[in-house]
Amino acid sequence: MDLSFYSNFTSSLAAQEAQINVLQQQISTGLTVQTPDQNPAAYETGALGTDQVARLANDDTTQASIQVQLGTANNAYSSMTSLLNNVQGIVEQALNGTTNSQNMNALAGQVTSAAQQLLALGNTTAPNGTYLFGGSRGAVAPFQADASGNIVYFGDGGASQANIGEASTASTIASGTVFVSALQGDGVGVVSATAANTGTGQVIPEGTVNASAANTFQQGNAPITITFGTGNSYTATQGGSTLATGTLTTAGSSGTSVQLAGVDYNITGTPASGDSFTIAPARTQSAFTLLKSIASALASAGSTPAQVAQTNQVLNQDLAGIAQYQQTVTTAQAQNGVTLEAISATGTGNTNQSTEAQTNVDNATAVNTPVAIAALDQTMTALQAAMKTFGTVQNLSLFNYL
Repeated sequence: MDLSFYSNFTSSLAAQEAQINVLQQQISTGLTVQTPDQNPAAYETGALGTDQVARLANDDTTQASIQVQLGTANNAYSSMTSLLNNVQGIVEQALNGTTNSQNMNALAGQVTSAAQQLLALGNTTAPNGTYLFGGSRGAVAPFQADASGNIVYFGDGGASQANIGEASTASTIASGTVFVSALQGDGVGVVSATAANTGTGQVIPEGTVNASAANTFQQGNAPITITFGTGNSYTATQGGSTLATGTLTTAGSSGTSVQLAGVDYNITGTPASGDSFTIAPARTQSAFTLLKSIASALASAGSTPAQVAQTNQVLNQDLAGIAQYQQTVTTAQAQNGVTLEAISATGTGNTNQSTEAQTNVDNATAVNTPVAIAALDQTMTALQAAMKTFGTVQNLSLFNYL
């Protein structure tokens, strides 16, 4: 008996069953190519595209985390700006000449409260539980009081970059330098009155007139001393050299303008003979030191004309210091905003790249489900028909002789 019929029929059934298995697997997985041997080029395209989609998804997760961090920092910057504006208003109120000593003490209390709020802002915790402004030392409260009660920064300026897109990175941490980096006074020099002064004079910076000379002075170490003599005369010296001499032309009125170290200073009030002032190069001071100076000046304000002048000299310098910090915070917040915009733009780019990569993966390896289902139905129908036909033929008497 010829067995080739059985052999051919069995081979045909096996091929159809294998095709059914392939189609069922394709439909269940959504893939036409699952192993390299099926289609090496398509498999490689799919693998590379899938890896890219995964990387971009991970970058998006990092983006979201950084955006939360920067959003928290932005809120802290806004709160710091509001706090500084409030303190500025307090200082201006104290300088208007109508506040008595009792009210000055009340204003000192408000500034002390603001300093406590500033400390809380400096020690803001991020959503991940670390200290937002600690730099790379996020586990340590960045601002703490030392043995003298002065607030010291225990963080650092360390930076950490993370991938947020293809060839794009962003900082994952903030720095507390915004609380400790501004210069004293007007950013060039800080004027202090000698404690023994008996007159009502004040020396107030009005603005820079020679940036190069101002920068040289600020970078140096030699202070300028202004001494007043009889007849409203004054002499400005630095390191034993005389810089300027003259006579106050409008003593007690709108003041006399004197240019020293690239800055225009206005001498107001009526300095007594023997009174003196020192203009020292500005150095960095923390915002906490600035508020402490303001609170101390307000709390110790006297009532005599000379005492009022001494207090106002300090407050005017600290008012300029507030402006320095307002600018510092504005700059930090602007940089923070630029980073947020960059992350947002990168996120849009990631979405576009991920969509393109996924399209390439689908084109290379994804199954056309309706076509596969139709093919599966056709193959199963053909298999069922073949088996039915085989059963019928097998019952024919002639078949037994083949």
